[in-house]
Amino acid sequence: MKTIMRSVSSYGYRHVAKPLLFMHAPDVVHNKMLTVSSHVQKHPTLLSLVHGVWSYENPARLSQTLHDIRFKNPIGLSAGFDKNFELPPLLKAIGFGFMEGGSLTYYPCAGNPRPWFYRLPASKSLVVHAGLGNQGVAASVHRLEEYPKDMFTDFPLNISVAKTNSRKAASDSDAIDDYIGSLRVIRASQQGHMITLNISCPNTYGGEPFTTPERLERLLARVDKMHLDKPVFIKMPCDLDWEGFRELLRVADTHNIAGVTVSNLAKSRTQVRLKDDLPDFVKGGLSGKPTWEKSNMLIQRTYREYGDRFTIIGVGGVFSAEDAYTKITLGASLIELITGMIFEGPQLIGEINHGLVKLLEHDGYRNISQAVGTKA
Repeated sequence: MKTIMRSVSSYGYRHVAKPLLFMHAPDVVHNKMLTVSSHVQKHPTLLSLVHGVWSYENPARLSQTLHDIRFKNPIGLSAGFDKNFELPPLLKAIGFGFMEGGSLTYYPCAGNPRPWFYRLPASKSLVVHAGLGNQGVAASVHRLEEYPKDMFTDFPLNISVAKTNSRKAASDSDAIDDYIGSLRVIRASQQGHMITLNISCPNTYGGEPFTTPERLERLLARVDKMHLDKPVFIKMPCDLDWEGFRELLRVADTHNIAGVTVSNLAKSRTQVRLKDDLPDFVKGGLSGKPTWEKSNMLIQRTYREYGDRFTIIGVGGVFSAEDAYTKITLGASLIELITGMIFEGPQLIGEINHGLVKLLEHDGYRNISQAVGTKA
């Protein structure tokens, strides 16, 4: 019955809701979605209905324990969608196995001038120029403290931290202080299960200073001194070639880093394939399918060299169970997405988890962990 309901809602989203939503600017849709979703999640009956129709659970096949954290399924929300942790109840009800919120910065930040988003429908991509707009780490941590204590017991929370998009954090030393300030707030609150250092947001003041080995070394040396009691991940850049990417992995390998998220938005438009015209005046990094091939290559090569050292979270171009499974077999233990849900609908999460079980059964695996890296 749930499969039928998901299929009906999938058809309704793709053929009714999506055409109507895509008639409006993506910034408008995103803001309205946040408003509507925040109202929906205040009603337990509606949350139960959402969970009953869209989620899919199969702990025997899909659950994993990584870094002493249990994930009921490998599909998580990527950072950038719920910047201020306003929607965990609804995201959990939809069927995500975990979520990454933020990125949070030490100072509140308005982000870049609007618009933040530009659609590329044929390319299945969004151009993102948000510039780390968020309410600041203190406000978001306070919001997390207000949720029921059992909200995150079976819904791990990954908190993404970045440097404030401001002149205040433009120099390397000020930017590092900005990261450390946020980490201190998070440590004091004891919120979250994981922390991700976003070193690769491609549309901020001062660029991406910590995507060079020497500068990353300085940042991670300071983070090490904090002796954080949660696993720390690094959100890796998409535009580096393998040699440059591997240099960053070599630095991370010498520090207290549990894993890497591969990878962020594509900044270089010459390295991706687009099916839409993209005007030069549209600023931002590319999400979705244009990042698919590059992220897969980086996941595969990272797993080959560091599969025993780093847990990999795979990001970039996941629109189906087959897409998620591809990244898993290349070496990702967990998957995060945003653009796929925007283009395909919220029922996609349940569809992916249901599809993953079928793919595991076809290949003779009892659990998702057995498929990780099998095609690396």
